[in-house]
Amino acid sequence: MATAQTEIRVTQKIAAEHGLTAEEYARVKQILGREPNITELGIFSVMWSEHCSYKSSKVHLKRLPTRGKLVVQGPGENAGVVDIGDGLVAAFKIESHNHPSYVEPFQGATTGVGGILRDIFTMGARPVAVLDSLRFGPIVAGKGVNEEEAAKNRRILDGVIRGVANYGNCFGVPTVGGEVAFEPCYSQNPLVNALALGIAKKEDLFFAKARGTGNPVIYVGAKTGRDGIHGASLLASAEFTEESKQKRPNVQVGDPFMEKLLLEACLEAMQTGAVVAIQDMGAAGLTCSTTEMASRGGTGIEIDLAKVPQRESGMTPYEIMLSESQERMLLVAEKGREHEVLDVFTKWGLDAVVVGEVTDGGLLRVKDHGKLAAEIPAHPLAEEGPVYRRPIAQPPLHNETPAEWFSFSAADADLTGNFVKLLGSPAIASKRWITEQYDTSVRTNTLAGPGASDAAVIRIKDPETGIVKRALALSTDGNGRWCQLNPRVGAMHAVAEAARNVAASGAHPMAATNCLNFGSPEKPEVMWQFSEVIDGLTVACNELGTPITGGNVSFYNETLGKSIYPTPVIGVLGILEDASRVLKIGFREERDAIVLLDGATSVGAQHAAPQLGTHREFSSSEYSKTIGGIVAGEPPAVDLAAEKRLQECLVSLAASRTVRSAHDVSDGGIAVTLAESCFASLVGAQHAAPQLGANVKLEETSPAEYALFGERGARAVVSAAPTSLAHVLETARQYGVTAHQIGQVIRGDAFRIEYRGSAVIESSVAKLYDTWAHSLERILKVH
Repeated sequence: MATAQTEIRVTQKIAAEHGLTAEEYARVKQILGREPNITELGIFSVMWSEHCSYKSSKVHLKRLPTRGKLVVQGPGENAGVVDIGDGLVAAFKIESHNHPSYVEPFQGATTGVGGILRDIFTMGARPVAVLDSLRFGPIVAGKGVNEEEAAKNRRILDGVIRGVANYGNCFGVPTVGGEVAFEPCYSQNPLVNALALGIAKKEDLFFAKARGTGNPVIYVGAKTGRDGIHGASLLASAEFTEESKQKRPNVQVGDPFMEKLLLEACLEAMQTGAVVAIQDMGAAGLTCSTTEMASRGGTGIEIDLAKVPQRESGMTPYEIMLSESQERMLLVAEKGREHEVLDVFTKWGLDAVVVGEVTDGGLLRVKDHGKLAAEIPAHPLAEEGPVYRRPIAQPPLHNETPAEWFSFSAADADLTGNFVKLLGSPAIASKRWITEQYDTSVRTNTLAGPGASDAAVIRIKDPETGIVKRALALSTDGNGRWCQLNPRVGAMHAVAEAARNVAASGAHPMAATNCLNFGSPEKPEVMWQFSEVIDGLTVACNELGTPITGGNVSFYNETLGKSIYPTPVIGVLGILEDASRVLKIGFREERDAIVLLDGATSVGAQHAAPQLGTHREFSSSEYSKTIGGIVAGEPPAVDLAAEKRLQECLVSLAASRTVRSAHDVSDGGIAVTLAESCFASLVGAQHAAPQLGANVKLEETSPAEYALFGERGARAVVSAAPTSLAHVLETARQYGVTAHQIGQVIRGDAFRIEYRGSAVIESSVAKLYDTWAHSLERILKVH
């Protein structure tokens, strides 16, 4: 075979440098029936990388529930799609950009957002919202963290937030929610997971399946450069070492203004009816888009790289095929109508060039100035790569000492002081410093942005009339600390809380997407964590009716042999039938009843005097970590039936307009839930409006810390007018949810929680708010 690039003779050593094992390289030669050239080797290396091929996770991902009556498209396409009624569908997906965000925080985050947005509009959907889920190392020096490390974490945090804000704000899509957590294991492995949501007419959906022999293949968007080469194979599919900073050239560079043009041009081109298939050039760039479109369509594709728009001179076929330059797409048009597509992109000032055509025979054929540079069967390249059933071994169990079963006595602890400290911790404190950098309301569809409701809520406009009837709610959640202690239970909690947040906004949870962040799959204990998480997700999603429509797996999140916590992040989408009935977390009127809803049917047993299990659960709480410096034990037990009852109850209460606010009990326990409801009323109030506080009485038999700061799930706090209290209690009874009034919203600045007749937390709302609202920005600005 004559090639355009024969100067480099491929050897096993060169294959190994590309991340291919001896067995994988032998498989490459078997598929080709010969030795590959360097371009073909590069193509195989990216397509068979962990990041692109999911070779270590496929056997486990098959266990996830992916079907449901509302699922239009499950895993396997650019994004999952669900039917939201009235002829409309929602496309949504979450993906990671972890490794690039450590090497180059700003560009890593900004291109992560750009990539997930392209996944959405590739489906023919217009993006309407972005959420993020972020993990960083400690940003304050302390136990086991020196000032140098904390400063580095602050710089990474700053760069990532600026990157997320830059892309969303410039592109013109609101960043409406998300979550941020801080743990030592993320110090050299930040997690940057971005979720995007789009809406389309069902008949306007597009898929990445090439068809029609002779149909032209069109390259559109930005020119190709050398940025991002081997981003998928050598950056995202390997752990970090001391030489990690040398990987800067593997990080892509984004241009959100270019992507905005690309969005509009693609959607307009799709409306011509001349577009047959479309695929974005994300990980693995031109290689991935050509190979996957051909494989999915059962066809071949032939392209000539000399026709590819290039912004750098002298690029080799290897470099062009492996470049991950951003803001690029590959289209297949109907033969004879390509001018319609080209005219649209010319109108928007974008490159659009016919670079090849669809062929029969199933081959990816790459030419360079007419000379053959690579020829590979597309389906084996895309779908028949290595699949590993990696060894699994449970790590040794940690046997906690009694000192690690975190428990103080109320008589020995300043609970108000501890509460203030908890509110000021980075995990609990307001993320206003972050969210104020985001445009949260562009396009005027945001009904509930960051901090307003437990979930982000976006109105659905009829594409013809513009009339708004319904809304979509989205929430992301994941607790790596709990998954480290018990991966299966931690994963179940992630699904349960994300769904609970959606229900607390008034929406019915309907589907989920996931981003699974783990250490090296070559370690048996990591694969045990992964398998346990998959089983936990499967059980929870089946029980709560939220099938997984797609997502992402990110392995090799470790540095110098130290893995991150297993961190599955779950995004849950819900539908709100009446957009005017969104529930928010802020208390609204004085004298309103404060009601605790608990899905558990045997609440008395849950509140009994603490046994060994209760101690171990509490030692995994945010309070235990912040106040006691202890991370041990087990996550709280999960009662999925209780979660389901509570969620259905919350949706019913919202539909009946019976309650004025709703906020789930999660990080920091009921004390933090109550305080945040007071804070939200303060933030949302006009200057003339009275400040609202809370007077609460708790009656349990467990120690005060457990009652105040325990993080057991399936609970929410709602507020209701006194005249609606009976209806709230009756609705809860109908759904099998325990409900009782625990207090009252009051006018003024007082925040008071009594426990067994004694005030255990007593402060002004203003003092608590000042600590909570400004702690994060004070940490970042002081340093």
